[in-house]
Amino acid sequence: MANHDPISDMLTRIRNASEKRHETTSIPASRLLRSIADVLQQEGFIAGISEEGEGIRRQMVLELKYSGKHRQPTIRSVQRVSKPGLRIYKNNRQLPKVLGGLGVAIISTSRGVMSDRDARKQRVGGEVLCYVY
Repeated sequence: MANHDPISDMLTRIRNASEKRHETTSIPASRLLRSIADVLQQEGFIAGISEEGEGIRRQMVLELKYSGKHRQPTIRSVQRVSKPGLRIYKNNRQLPKVLGGLGVAIISTSRGVMSDRDARKQRVGGEVLCYVY
């Protein structure tokens, strides 16, 4: 069955795996999902990214991070903002600050996928893909 929203699928897999305290989760690989995973890794939400398989069967394996004695997930919440039925675009002055700067908004810009902080530094806007905190 075709997946019409791969970003939502990726975020749901990450959310479910972190709630169940899994070490890793695998998602179908694509360039867009890889760039979102790179932003998550740069911001410290996931530990590592690796790829398995070849061609259409290629999978990305994300290593999830936990903190503390009771292994609390680093990713507490993931929200999809812009959806296929309703795209949300913001210019650089309107970019949201998630939890007053503690979280991160992932933005798809003309210069690639980046965090809201990087987009503000480069003075570019774009499509707000999701909030992570």
